[in-house]
Amino acid sequence: MQMVEGRGWMVDRAWMCDRARMVAYGLRRAMSAVAVLSTIYLLPSTIAPLAAQQPAPPSSADRAKAQREELDRMRAERERLEQRMRQLQSTAHDISEERTNIERQADATARVVRSLDAQIGALEGEVTNASASLVLAQDELVIKRSMLQRRVREIYKRGALYSLEALLSAQSFGALVARYKYLHLVAQRDRALVRRVELLNDQISGTRTQLVRLQGEMELNREQKTEEERRLRELEDARGKSLAKVQQSARQTEVRLQQIQRDEKKLADLLATFEAERRRAIAARPNAPAASSTLRTSDLGRLDWPVEGTILYRFGRVVNANNTTTRWNGVGIGAPAGTSVKAVAGGSVVLAEAFGTYGQTVIVSHGDGDFSVYGSLARLDVRKGQTIQKGQVIGTVGRTDPDLDAHLHFEMRPKGRAVDPLEWLRGRR
Repeated sequence: MQMVEGRGWMVDRAWMCDRARMVAYGLRRAMSAVAVLSTIYLLPSTIAPLAAQQPAPPSSADRAKAQREELDRMRAERERLEQRMRQLQSTAHDISEERTNIERQADATARVVRSLDAQIGALEGEVTNASASLVLAQDELVIKRSMLQRRVREIYKRGALYSLEALLSAQSFGALVARYKYLHLVAQRDRALVRRVELLNDQISGTRTQLVRLQGEMELNREQKTEEERRLRELEDARGKSLAKVQQSARQTEVRLQQIQRDEKKLADLLATFEAERRRAIAARPNAPAASSTLRTSDLGRLDWPVEGTILYRFGRVVNANNTTTRWNGVGIGAPAGTSVKAVAGGSVVLAEAFGTYGQTVIVSHGDGDFSVYGSLARLDVRKGQTIQKGQVIGTVGRTDPDLDAHLHFEMRPKGRAVDPLEWLRGRR
């Protein structure tokens, strides 16, 4: 009888063990399913802080990208200006254009400095936010780790079968369900705690990396700002020097214009003297035949050019680039220095010497009060009183005006009056 009872007890015990394993298996599956659902429905308070502590929204990155693109555009604009400045410095140009270029470079550099300031300010704001987030995450991690360590100690003390024992010791099915719900919530909270600790570790690591990157960008931006400020100071100095150069050039131009006006009046007086002497000579010999001019009306538009070249300035009033006005009594024919200059018609040389701003000058009298003037010569090949023929070389092209390239200054003065020489010269081929 006892054996039967003992054997029955053994059967009951085996049956209970099987039931316990089935309950544990079901419990694990139920807890896994509930874990997924509770992640969505039961833990909004845990998820909300995580969402609040995510990295900065993309709009901040977009703004930073837009700032960098704008900075690159301004630097490209300045590079074009610098290239234009190099071109100006390698060729003859108007000083005011160089000064305008310097002002544009200074303006572009100032905008680059302001852009770098804005980027540094934005980076400082990001560093401040990241530092605050790091402090909060570290403080929360300390708390969560302490809670996790306490939970680990409690679980270790209770043993691996504590949950199973708590379920099997229930007196009723209702108590079993209640204990199952409680154990499920406890396990869910433990999982959330572990996940939170892991997320905080990742967040702290990412924030530290972000801080290193931001500090590197700030240091780079500060170096670039220092370089741009140095460049801006150099441009300000260059602008001041350019302004002084423009003012000095304007003063020199004004002085030279006054000299040119005096020399032109002096030349007109000299030609008037020659004409007066001619008239006195005619009056002294009333029976002598009158000398005719080698220039005739039929020569208009038919005379050969004294030198082949391009027109640098024309007859009449000319407004210069610096807003000064020059009145030319002739034309400037640009040609390489040393090019031979020929007389447009035969006559007698009445002047062959340096003549003020005209430089080395030859004046040919063609008779009957008609003259031709050849200025800015490098060399004189005739002398005063010499009779020359049409097409004869009288000198070579030189450079007298510092603001102009090598050229011949050529005037036609029939009856001593300055006219446009191009009316006398043949049309250009």
